[in-house]
Amino acid sequence: MAPRTVESAYAYPLRSVFLPWAARAGLDRLESVTPRALEALAAELLDPERVQGRGPLSRYTVHSYLRAVNQCLRWGRQEGEPVPDRAAAPLPSRPTNLPQVLERTDIDRLEQLASTERDRLLVRILADTGIRVGELVGLHCDDLLVRTRGSFLLVRGKGDRDRHVPIRPELARRLQRYIERTRPSKDAGDPDRIFLGLRRDRRTGAYEPLNSNAVGQIVRDLGRRAGLRQTVHPHLFRHSFVTWALRRGINPIQVAEIVGHTSLAMIQRVYSHLTPQDAHDALIAALLKDP
Repeated sequence: MAPRTVESAYAYPLRSVFLPWAARAGLDRLESVTPRALEALAAELLDPERVQGRGPLSRYTVHSYLRAVNQCLRWGRQEGEPVPDRAAAPLPSRPTNLPQVLERTDIDRLEQLASTERDRLLVRILADTGIRVGELVGLHCDDLLVRTRGSFLLVRGKGDRDRHVPIRPELARRLQRYIERTRPSKDAGDPDRIFLGLRRDRRTGAYEPLNSNAVGQIVRDLGRRAGLRQTVHPHLFRHSFVTWALRRGINPIQVAEIVGHTSLAMIQRVYSHLTPQDAHDALIAALLKDP
């Protein structure tokens, strides 16, 4: 797993939530971590008045914290540690919120409103590839691969897993022109990074690489200027791409490979917000192809 995933999904819930709670509850031995004790932990996390030093926690957050605790206890039991049988915190149900998506006309509008070719490319790459914003800002100039059988971006995903993401020839040409003619390569803080700031950094005097926060601010501003009701953020493009690809009939396994999922679990979640009409149209299209 990526170090950030290990820290946020596993280390933080154990170090900053479970262990402090165990200390407050006077639990100093694994034998004390009983099912009833874990029920008390779940109740404390779900009760905003009893969570110390925090505001209310969402059921999603509580679910993720308790899942990490349960996985750790299960691992300890498998390793022969004295974890009581059936010691597992009850996981709260999570509300099903249908993810918002951008229509292709919305994406075109955002691109048109961008004042620079850099920002237009940021919008179009996010929309047409579904890559993560961290993967976008990490692109290097030689990650654009133009070949006779197609153009690709070499994307470095979570866990240092590389993948080739296909892009349209027109987008490849635009990106190549930007790299060769528009990108402020002189005095770049990182001469290999594609997307740089438009102004020199006050401390270094160089054009520093864009970070994820900067891209988030750019697309939020474009969303406000476009008058879109939903808040536009980089991950919204990812949801929108997967939805669009599935509705176009692209194989879910291929969609997962493009966006860098190691399983179909996330794709199945996206399927849940597609309408019955989508399923009908996909089936009819398949039947017409193969009567």
